[in-house]
Amino acid sequence: MTDSLEAAVRRAVDAVVDPELRRPIGELDMVRRVSVAGGVADVGIVLTIVGCPAADRISRDVRAAAASVDGISDVALDVGVMSADERRALTERLRGGRAAREMPFGPASLTRVIAVTSGKGGVGKSTVTANLAVGLAARGLAVGLIDADVHGFSIPGLLGLVAADGSVPQPTRIDDLMLPPVAHGVKVISIGMFLRRTGADAPLGAVAWRGPMLHRTVQQFLTDVYFGDLDVLLIDMPPGTGDVAISVGQLLPHADVLVVTTPQAAASDIAVRSGLVARQTGQRIAGVVENMAAMTLPDGSTLELFGSGGGAAVAAALSKGTDPVELLASIPLSPVLRADADAGIPAVVAHPDDPASIAIEGLAAMIAASPRGLSGRSLPIRPS
Repeated sequence: MTDSLEAAVRRAVDAVVDPELRRPIGELDMVRRVSVAGGVADVGIVLTIVGCPAADRISRDVRAAAASVDGISDVALDVGVMSADERRALTERLRGGRAAREMPFGPASLTRVIAVTSGKGGVGKSTVTANLAVGLAARGLAVGLIDADVHGFSIPGLLGLVAADGSVPQPTRIDDLMLPPVAHGVKVISIGMFLRRTGADAPLGAVAWRGPMLHRTVQQFLTDVYFGDLDVLLIDMPPGTGDVAISVGQLLPHADVLVVTTPQAAASDIAVRSGLVARQTGQRIAGVVENMAAMTLPDGSTLELFGSGGGAAVAAALSKGTDPVELLASIPLSPVLRADADAGIPAVVAHPDDPASIAIEGLAAMIAASPRGLSGRSLPIRPS
């Protein structure tokens, strides 16, 4: 009876998921021992590092899992830390056989990489990207988000990762791997997570870097951050066609590109350029998103604050021959979308019935239903 009870407790504890690695702790060799005597389960686990930010949650979940087994009246939990050799073995397992600092999102990857770009700033590209990521995650997809707008990073704030005191959570480091924070089911990395405030009311420090540093930052986000197995990796690009656009084109020439514009001609004309540069690097233009489109007022009239037709114009300008580009979504101007962004709560979560949220959810559904094609890629399958 004791052996079967210990086995039941072991199964329950093994199934507890590490909230940062998103894998069961039994699979990660974090469970050291399980024994049962007189209805008391004695459980020993180890965390990846000293001061692990997920320590309290893991401990709480392990206690709850052990206590949930019939016949267990109490749980004695001992928490330790992995040795250097154990961490090294863990990081090698997480890499899946890849060498250190090897980019896991190459042409053979099953992850669909989508770079969200725009010709100019102020078109709501980051807001669209953040809400799209959350919408995809809500559909059960494993989603990662890289904030590649190093100079104008905003993703941590849009996803509610900025605390009341202005602090932003840093990635947890396991040797040379970084575990990204998770917000609304999305794994997120941003340069804003590595900057600190000089005072309680002071803004995060500014980043004043030139091309080589920008390239290195994007490269490290792609190689040193452990996202695990992703269905979709979104990259929030900076506006324009500068250093980061060139670096992402070099590092991820197989990526899809989503071009965001507003209906205004001044924005749409420039948005075309970002799509053309992406195509020059070999990237595929997945479609165009028109943001801040006409909104319906309470009296039923329509307000076209930024004009009309910009999204369709960008799609037409980027279409060529047998490679047409479609206008995938037209997101209406929305005070709710703006207010939720300022509050750090994605509108698709806070106000799913808002017209802007409905449009973004439609875009997420479209992307979720069209996974990355397998044409031209070698798959890890061998005939028997």
